[in-house]
Amino acid sequence: MEEETTPARRLTVLVTDPIITRWSEVLVSAAPDHEWAFLTDADEPTQCSAVAECDVLICSRLSPDVARACRAELVQVTGAGLDRVAVSALPADTEVTTTAHHERSIAEHVLLSVMALERRLLGRDRSLRAGSWRTLATEPTMPAFRTLDTMVLGAVGLGGIGAETLRLATAWGMQTIAIRGNPAGPLPQGLSPHWVGGPGDLTRLLREADVVVVSVPLSAATQGLLGAAELTAMKPDAYLVNVARGPVVDQHALYAALTAPAGSAAAIGGAALDVWWGAPVPGRTPPADEDFAALDNVVLSPHSSGHAESTFVGRAADLGANVDRLASGSERLGVVQRRD
Repeated sequence: MEEETTPARRLTVLVTDPIITRWSEVLVSAAPDHEWAFLTDADEPTQCSAVAECDVLICSRLSPDVARACRAELVQVTGAGLDRVAVSALPADTEVTTTAHHERSIAEHVLLSVMALERRLLGRDRSLRAGSWRTLATEPTMPAFRTLDTMVLGAVGLGGIGAETLRLATAWGMQTIAIRGNPAGPLPQGLSPHWVGGPGDLTRLLREADVVVVSVPLSAATQGLLGAAELTAMKPDAYLVNVARGPVVDQHALYAALTAPAGSAAAIGGAALDVWWGAPVPGRTPPADEDFAALDNVVLSPHSSGHAESTFVGRAADLGANVDRLASGSERLGVVQRRD
């Protein structure tokens, strides 16, 4: 006797994320038998009306008011984070999924930033463009730089981004260490860090690492995770790379560490910031209260480290596949909240 399957349904799919809309062809081709609508620039009342009528909502942000109006069976977040999506305001029977595919792109950005900081690449570029030839041969006080195989990378968080960063760092000869919520759990495939600890080992990691990479989700437990005491525990020439969320690091303490006298106990060598403390607005871009843009020992990027073509193609394919999976009654990918 043949196994019975649930007949597929034709679903209405609403997409409100303007970025993933650029890959609409991938979205629709992954689930072509459904009704797709794209609404990327609408006021809140219009959004409320639209989300009350769709079966599937694909979004990157969701306000509490719009979430309360949502009647979709499935809300698909177009990234890995939920801090901009009011999941708690959704009806209890709403399923929520996330997707990623940014791990490789962000890991490459981390190592790119570390090498740019260590070799003072941006400053050397500006100096040479201005007509100044500065090397060890012309300036006796010019420091030599370290190569990656002499440095220790410490990952604060060992999810997809942390794991891929450790893989690439290991391939470049770096020694790696990490902390995560469950230090006793199995390691991601292909990883062999020198040691893996729990949250209580944060200070140890900060003292040992030449590069500290932060990739933990933003939550009540991680907000302000790295403050003045933690930054002081870092080596005076160590680098902090934040690809998590801005508020995981205390910006005022970070600015103080970056502007402390070089080599002092209060100083760190530099930072790479891809995430910020709020949204950019005129007069506050980059979005921070401190003037990080004025510092030479900081590499700045506008939350773009994951913006590779492969990231969005992979995400769009996942999101489209989930529409078909919902229609046929199959298990969805990336479920973080199941239907009651």
